[in-house]
Amino acid sequence: MPEKIRLNKYIASCGLGSRRTADELITSGVVEVNDKRINELGVSVTKKDSVKVKGKIIRPEQKTYIAFNKPPGYITSTEDEKGRKTIYDILPEKIKILKTAGRLDKDSTGLLVMTNDGELIQELTHPTKQVPKVYLVTAKGLVKNRDLVKFNEGIEIEKGKIAYAEAVIIDCQNSDTTLQITLYQGYNRQIRRMFDKVGHPVISLKRTSHACVELSGLERGKFRYISPKQVQELKNYLKKREFGSN
Repeated sequence: MPEKIRLNKYIASCGLGSRRTADELITSGVVEVNDKRINELGVSVTKKDSVKVKGKIIRPEQKTYIAFNKPPGYITSTEDEKGRKTIYDILPEKIKILKTAGRLDKDSTGLLVMTNDGELIQELTHPTKQVPKVYLVTAKGLVKNRDLVKFNEGIEIEKGKIAYAEAVIIDCQNSDTTLQITLYQGYNRQIRRMFDKVGHPVISLKRTSHACVELSGLERGKFRYISPKQVQELKNYLKKREFGSN
């Protein structure tokens, strides 16, 4: 007997977004199973069923996962109305279908996990998941321990928005400070805004890891495929974090 899976999971496996997005598609009445319109949740399908979204048949797509070392000067959008360079300008055509799990601003560098697995992107980026991202940051001036305390206790980067970070000083040279910063949030330009608040503007910022995916050994501007074994390790890591947070 063919294995049954939830309709929202099937839709997500076809690259149309997360299961939440799939639920929205179902309840909006644009999904058909075997030419029958479905608008309620909880339906299951098999691979033999015909599933359409907005009149087009969808099928599960081959999942691809890569780690990309973003160079400075590029934004992470697929296109930009201001004409700025994007990472998709330098990625091979076969990779341009992939989306980033989170972003890095134009001047920042380092690790971007990219995939067409919408569910994994949701797991890596949803605020409630609090998946750690680690950065190597050089800031202007000599950062003090009292600044690290402020990072840990939270800094209001705009009205009603409190940003937190774990910070460890690695080195102080030429009146600048290098730190390791760990984030569990994902506010826009969060690290730069936090350092601005304590009077130490960021000179350079590089993401070195996201969850259990590491940047190490990857040249700037290059990418590598994440192996099936590593993908499973990543999914297991995310499950353990979810279980541990309950």
